[in-house]
Amino acid sequence: MYDLLIAPFADFGFMKRALVASLCLSVGGSSIGVFLILRRLSLMGDALAHALLPGAALGFLLGGLSLPAMSLGGFLAGITTALVSGAIARFTSMREDASFAAAYLTALALGVLIVSLRGSAVDLMNILFGAILAVDDQAMFLIAGTTTVTLVGLAAIYRPLVVECFNPGFLAAMGVKGALYHYLFLAMAVLNMVAAFQALGTLMALGLMLLPAVASSFWSREVWSMTAIAAPMAFLSGAIGLLVSFHAGLPSGPVIVLVASLFFLVSLLFGSRASVRARLSHPVHLRG
Repeated sequence: MYDLLIAPFADFGFMKRALVASLCLSVGGSSIGVFLILRRLSLMGDALAHALLPGAALGFLLGGLSLPAMSLGGFLAGITTALVSGAIARFTSMREDASFAAAYLTALALGVLIVSLRGSAVDLMNILFGAILAVDDQAMFLIAGTTTVTLVGLAAIYRPLVVECFNPGFLAAMGVKGALYHYLFLAMAVLNMVAAFQALGTLMALGLMLLPAVASSFWSREVWSMTAIAAPMAFLSGAIGLLVSFHAGLPSGPVIVLVASLFFLVSLLFGSRASVRARLSHPVHLRG
């Protein structure tokens, strides 16, 4: 049992760093994921995650596999996409989700094209799917710093953010600018996606953020309790995924996201609220 569960983390430094990175991503990312679900922005989150690609690819083109260059490029690309898509929705008849979809498709194609100008297929795979087992000290500082900023930031705007999720009209009646909190939240979401991108790549970064958050909605209704459930699910997904990939010789990022998908499937089937089991165990006239 020791060799199976503990030895990989005890004997190998890269596994320890990957485990700590998973913990940090789980704590910060699951909090962002819960609010993305509550605000019905999960697809927008997917668009933002893919919007990082051209910025990260441009950073790669200018500085190679440089963490600061790729992180800064990805963050600027994500923020620009959020602002431009919001402006398009505000000043035209196009809905915000449609503008984000257009930005997502454009960004994905542009990012792949930029990487192909200089990099190899291996570089493209690393950017798209990440390499959590290759997380170094520099990436660890970025991930841990992002988690700290996220927790402090969410604590600072928690109340208005929750109110805006359920009753945005109340904030407007109180003279509070909900748009300010909306964009502060999007900035934190982009920052977490940049951090997750370093470990899981652009195509997997959102999986560890959203899947545990969706799974937690089948067990709880309160924001704080959903987060308290989502964070351990995300961390267990990371730890189990790392062990499975280590022993089976499989890529870590996809395995971690697949384990998170199993948590979602179990919650969908057996959760205490709105799950398949909960609906089948109550008569139709008692279902809410």
